[in-house]
Amino acid sequence: MRTVLKRPDFRLLFGGLFFSMTAESVLLLALAIWAKDLTGSDGMAGAAILAVVAPMTLAPLIGFVVDRFRRKPFLVSTLLVSAVGLSPLLLIVDRDDLWILYAVAVGYGLSFIAVSAALNGLIKEVVPDELLAEANGALQTVKQGLRLVAPLIGAGLYVATRGWGLAIAGMTGFLIAALIIFFLRVPEAKPVRSESRWLSEVTAGIKHLTGTPSLKRAVVGSVAAILVFGFSESVFFAYVDQGLHRPPQFLAVIVSVQGIGGLLGGLTASKVVRRLGEISTLALGIVLFLPLFVTSIFPSLWLIFPTSVMAGWGLPWVIVGLMTLMQRVTPGPIMGRVSAAMEALLSGPQAIAIGIGAILVEQIPFRAILMICAVVCLLSGAYLWAGRVLSAPAPEPSESDAPAEPAPAPAA
Repeated sequence: MRTVLKRPDFRLLFGGLFFSMTAESVLLLALAIWAKDLTGSDGMAGAAILAVVAPMTLAPLIGFVVDRFRRKPFLVSTLLVSAVGLSPLLLIVDRDDLWILYAVAVGYGLSFIAVSAALNGLIKEVVPDELLAEANGALQTVKQGLRLVAPLIGAGLYVATRGWGLAIAGMTGFLIAALIIFFLRVPEAKPVRSESRWLSEVTAGIKHLTGTPSLKRAVVGSVAAILVFGFSESVFFAYVDQGLHRPPQFLAVIVSVQGIGGLLGGLTASKVVRRLGEISTLALGIVLFLPLFVTSIFPSLWLIFPTSVMAGWGLPWVIVGLMTLMQRVTPGPIMGRVSAAMEALLSGPQAIAIGIGAILVEQIPFRAILMICAVVCLLSGAYLWAGRVLSAPAPEPSESDAPAEPAPAPAA
């Protein structure tokens, strides 16, 4: 990680993303808690997260738009739009205003796709291939580290301000991120307009994912795990309520504990990728969620905290393995479409799973859903591990890959 952080351009990007990731970490779980508090329903809380994920069905179209612009100005513009899009949260007073929360969540989901697609392309412009795992690991270390405090801050802001503090915090984070990234200097050529048909251009990302064996294996294996994660969005509200007999805000404590493992996972992810390869890292990361699902069948504070650390440890391995593989084998001109297509292929099933989970958690015991999650998680990890030969371990980065600070100009 030290190697990539020696690059001044990546440090500036890293600094801007710190504020945008802080805003995301404060908002996401807090929106679900807000919906739960307004309605008293676990299903409506899960539906708030569904509203964020559902726009992923438009990801191929958004990726097509992203690839028609330079990465940095598009990313800055999207962050500014994201800040403005949070302002309607200031109008929410009671349950009758729940539609505002869902509308903002949908808009936030759209901006998330655009930010992710532009960011993956920008990272490929800023960082050489041999440092991609380190760059992704550094970002995940911060993102998972924020899980230690951001969910608690989000829940605390909601309790203290009844919601308007969340909007202010999110808007501030996105605005600062846009300002910092604006000063990033990266040479980007103007995207070349293709002569292909519009439909072919939009679907180019999906074709690349399905036509590249390593990416196809990674996506197919991940979809099963994503279904499990989608079910768990609503299930863990029921777990906290019916199993631990705690208020919904207690879920923020569990997420923060996961952040401890996430911090450790982010610090080690690039080393695991270099030693085992991206697909192996992805498989191991998914399997680390298995103890959480199994032990949650027997609700206990003594079990939920250590297994949450394990699951948190696995999450950066999943993300770093998947993102590094995609960035490494994807040509720059179609990076936005491939990134957005991956978001759609993963988040589309997740949206369906969240919706089904929100319904099932009201109809059947949450323990039965957790048992299904455990079985699917195990099968997904085994499928990915069987295809680990498709991604070779990445080369070790050398110190020469990370230029030091530019030398001062000679005196006249």
